[in-house]
Amino acid sequence: MSSTVPSSVLCQQLAEKLMQKQWRLVTAESCTGGMIAAACTDLAGSSQWFECGFVTYSNRAKQRDLGVDEAILIAHGAVSEATVKAMVKGAARYGELAVAVSGIAGPGGAVEGKPVGTVWVAWGNASEQNAYCHYFEGERDAVRQQTVVAALQHLINYLDK
Repeated sequence: MSSTVPSSVLCQQLAEKLMQKQWRLVTAESCTGGMIAAACTDLAGSSQWFECGFVTYSNRAKQRDLGVDEAILIAHGAVSEATVKAMVKGAARYGELAVAVSGIAGPGGAVEGKPVGTVWVAWGNASEQNAYCHYFEGERDAVRQQTVVAALQHLINYLDK
């Protein structure tokens, strides 16, 4: 799911869809460090549809702020489908729609089976979480930028269903 559409355009599309439903978005970010929330709130009027964002970089923050079970982190690691789905579930306590990302932006951090550029994105609400694993190419900033675009696109696609 690679997109050449700028995140600002995607945020505008997302905003329109969220306002139509009268939903509010919550972000839960690890590898992007708040970049999704920043992209959303760069848009004037985002207070109408953006609730809040969590930057849960450490496992402890994922547990404390989002209620991710320590057993999930031990069994699957921070960069996993189970973890991002749990992050979405925890974030969705604060809004109607949530998105979560956790990945290895690089340059270090790769482990067996999870090379640099591996990013899990999840989206949904308290009762339904969807996730997809991306394998992005490039340096740290490129991986993070691609993650923002992918997360926004997943949200738009979900709202279009």
